[in-house]
Amino acid sequence: MSSIYKVLTEEEWEHAISLGYVVTKLDNDDGFIHLSTSKQLALTLHLYFKNSKKVILLEIDQDSIKDEIVFEEAKSGSRLGKFPHLYGKLSIQNVKKDWTLKRNSFDLPKKVLEESEEQ
Repeated sequence: MSSIYKVLTEEEWEHAISLGYVVTKLDNDDGFIHLSTSKQLALTLHLYFKNSKKVILLEIDQDSIKDEIVFEEAKSGSRLGKFPHLYGKLSIQNVKKDWTLKRNSFDLPKKVLEESEEQ
């Protein structure tokens, strides 16, 4: 099973650590937690985080939340494919690994890039 990811601002990650779970305005507005596969990350970063100097990339333990994830078509006309949406809370305990990505075209970790070439 491929990994799934959540991108947060530094402030959102700090808030998540203090609460014990991830909360963002976009996720609250849409009623689910937006997640991405490795193949979807580059465009997610470009569309939603292009003005950020740093972001936090979270690798999510998909097995721990598999019963609450639904892969759904994007509602935005610019996105193609099915995106993992979490209908429930994303606890920081569901995070397998986190990386701080600095603006350099958001260099993705090697593990993520390798996974994106699978299939």
